[in-house]
Amino acid sequence: MSRRDAVRVRVPASTANLGPGFDTLGMALDLYAWIEMRAADTTTFHLYGDELKDVAADKKNLVYKVAQMVFDEAGVSVPELEISMYSDIPFTRGLGSSASAIIGGLYAANALIGSPLTKERMFDMATSLEGHPDNVGASLFGGIITATWDGIHADYVRIEPPQQLEVLVVIPDFQLPTSKARDVLPQHISLQDAIFNISRSSLLVAALLSGRLDLIASAMRDRLHQPYRASLIPGMEQILEEATEFGALGIALSGAGPTMLALVDRDESLKGQLERHLLNTMKQKGVPAKSLWLNPSSEGVVVLSDSESCSFVEMIKGEVNA
Repeated sequence: MSRRDAVRVRVPASTANLGPGFDTLGMALDLYAWIEMRAADTTTFHLYGDELKDVAADKKNLVYKVAQMVFDEAGVSVPELEISMYSDIPFTRGLGSSASAIIGGLYAANALIGSPLTKERMFDMATSLEGHPDNVGASLFGGIITATWDGIHADYVRIEPPQQLEVLVVIPDFQLPTSKARDVLPQHISLQDAIFNISRSSLLVAALLSGRLDLIASAMRDRLHQPYRASLIPGMEQILEEATEFGALGIALSGAGPTMLALVDRDESLKGQLERHLLNTMKQKGVPAKSLWLNPSSEGVVVLSDSESCSFVEMIKGEVNA
């Protein structure tokens, strides 16, 4: 493929862990970020939307840095870039905002120079940057990802999400850096807790593959990270205990949090009651929160075809309102 003058990509948000699958399970969600990238005489940034208000607008920008990694890997030089970004993915809320930036930057830069790198190579690069393969794998490949990482190479299997699966996320009005959420985790766990999580994550993968939604509540239970992170998120412990009584198939902390994520049968009659219960539980703990109903995204990052037909802002308006 030949080089392009400009590239636009759309990359989905993601949720990681799904309860017991710590650093191994991820799922793409139909909440998106968009990136436009083009070679330029001077590096400039155009950042749109409230979710990007704290993002660096210089060469410290994550998208710029991962783009340069692609160019170095491919043996080409594109030192100056014009980058435009818009995102609906909440920043540091456990919905893969950093993973979407990494995947979007890698994919856009690769397409800009003719796509010399395979998806598998970009997956390894992204996992090395993120430190775990779950979020980046979901944003890259779409669907549900189960993956391993040995420090050099990531192996993965992609699972098509069950059609009946719908996702409710409740997003508290505070940020929780991943580093803080990891600091509360123990360095060692008991054999019993290890067996507990291995059995649940294995059951969850099998349930999702076979469409056994009735097993999700049991399969999403966790002893590895959620009990320790509950102290950082008011209402989390109660939500984990009660959500299935209000119609959730299963409930988990989304990634490192603070967002809570419920998997729901889209025909469930109690969906409104579930949403109110989760929001009210947070409110009773003094935490304002908002809720979103999302779908698993079967499609990962994609190059959009209309890079010159309209401006980036016009394209965003069309995509968001579609």
